[in-house]
Amino acid sequence: MSAPADVRAPSPLLARHGAVPAAGPDAGVAWHYGDPVAEQRALERGGAVVDQSHLGVVRVAGPDRLTWLHSITSQDLTALAPRTSTELLVLDPHGHVEHAAGVVDDGEATWLLTETAPALAAWLDRMRFTLRVEVVDVTADWAVLGEPVDAEGAADEPLTWRDPWPRTAPGGTRYGADDDAHPGADRPWRLVLVPRASLDEAVARREAAGWTLAGTWAAEALRVAAWRPRASHEVDHRTIPHELDWLRTAVHLHKGCYRGQETVARVHNLGRPPRRLVQLHLDGSGHLVPETGAAVRTADGREVGQVTTVARHHELGPVALAVIKRSLPTDVEVLVDADGGPVAAAQEVVVAGEGVSVDRPPARGPVARGLGLPPTR
Repeated sequence: MSAPADVRAPSPLLARHGAVPAAGPDAGVAWHYGDPVAEQRALERGGAVVDQSHLGVVRVAGPDRLTWLHSITSQDLTALAPRTSTELLVLDPHGHVEHAAGVVDDGEATWLLTETAPALAAWLDRMRFTLRVEVVDVTADWAVLGEPVDAEGAADEPLTWRDPWPRTAPGGTRYGADDDAHPGADRPWRLVLVPRASLDEAVARREAAGWTLAGTWAAEALRVAAWRPRASHEVDHRTIPHELDWLRTAVHLHKGCYRGQETVARVHNLGRPPRRLVQLHLDGSGHLVPETGAAVRTADGREVGQVTTVARHHELGPVALAVIKRSLPTDVEVLVDADGGPVAAAQEVVVAGEGVSVDRPPARGPVARGLGLPPTR
């Protein structure tokens, strides 16, 4: 396997006039190019491109690639057709999320788009054993562009990953709104692979067609509005996919055994996730905006969760995603810590408060006390 690539290498598009660099997990690309509200509106109406070249790309080749990936991840990949997009999770033995990746195969290799390319490639390489697979982190050679397009890549287009969110995939289930009522249904999104040396040219072609170059401010605001989890933000060391409603698109409940599968099945069939993803509508009257990682509290000061993403949406105003205790009633307003004082926030339910999926098998009788989620701390 080649040496891990530097996914933090600054994008050449940061040299554009007005570009403001992003920070944190998005370091290396632009937060915005001078007018984030206009960029967000252009993206929402389908006329913008977003530099996502800070994301990593792992290529898995070899005749055993799909059956092998199927056996060690959360997704059913045995019959994945070329240019058909899905996503997978790598879980630890207790079912906690370690890696997430978009998946698309070109008929010769499987491409994984991820925020943890060096670590994911290294883990996959250790798991090869004697199988006919080759794992290479190709981030140094390939870059990613985000587009508001709801279509798989055609045969005459560059290889493309179409975000499956929030359409419940075969073998998946949901803990929240049905697919048609889900706000994510209004967010078309795909990632297009382009040679890194041609990134400027690929953007210029889209600009020549009338598209706007937008930054991560715009893309993140629409992601938050769509309740779309992101591994670098919504995942911590004890996250299980049920808490983020990620069984919709990234987990197949009826495939064979894989690492972490026991927890996935047990929580789905018998238990309840200890936490739940929620969207917070923040009170903007005080002009205070909390930071990612801020504590979420009840009126009496009890900490019940943590903000995972903060965004300014051009219509919704200041909004956030947060992971909170599932036991907190869904109609309770909360306070979010901020520099200058707490910010009031109203919950919008993403994962149902009762913690039960829509197709949970009916109970067959009394269940032994304590049967459910294994210890996560």
